Amino acid sequence: MAKILFAEDDLDLAGRIELFLKHEHHNVEVVHDGLKALENLQYFKYELVILDWGLPNLTGLEICKKYREKGGTTPVLMLTGHDKIAEKEAGFDSGADDYLTKPFDVRELSARIRALLRRPTAFTGTQLKVRGIELDTSSYKVIVNGEQIQLAPKEFSLLEFLMKHAGKVVSPDQLLEHVWSSESDATSETIYTYIKTLRKKISPGAAKDSPIRTVHGLGYTIDA
Repeated sequence: MAKILFAEDDLDLAGRIELFLKHEHHNVEVVHDGLKALENLQYFKYELVILDWGLPNLTGLEICKKYREKGGTTPVLMLTGHDKIAEKEAGFDSGADDYLTKPFDVRELSARIRALLRRPTAFTGTQLKVRGIELDTSSYKVIVNGEQIQLAPKEFSLLEFLMKHAGKVVSPDQLLEHVWSSESDATSETIYTYIKTLRKKISPGAAKDSPIRTVHGLGYTIDA
């Protein structure tokens, strides 16, 4: 699961790709305007950005340049109908990490997204294992002490984020930024409620012994 900003002005294509990415369990925010895309990048955090080259008001190329100039480090995948070498060079020179020419197969898009998401983190597989918990990001299965448990999508995303940051304290704001959409009205109380339920599911009958620990005044952690 990743929080993705997807900027595409072709409404039909945007809708189809959004459904596909959500089917792959990503948290997707779609915008259709270049200025709106840049605004979102200035105020919200994402794990991946997918930019169409030919956006209105501000092109994907311009967005990427401005974002990198301000120190933005999130991976950027550029979508475009331009396929000449000089145009691809311009895309990479603007700061894009990868380049996909339209039309494309969604399976190739999915593969490129997986590759980009692997780059900035130490996690390079599909399985996470911490404190008797096994989480598979490809099959969306969670096994605790040898037994599979069922989690709601947001519970799965919370557990995945905590496990990827095992040993570190994660603040409620970080969880809200990465697991919920930017326009969500979720609060730290929402996080508390989900954490409480998640603890019961991974430690039935002994929530107080859950590997998810509250660090008062700071947030939550799973001890590595």
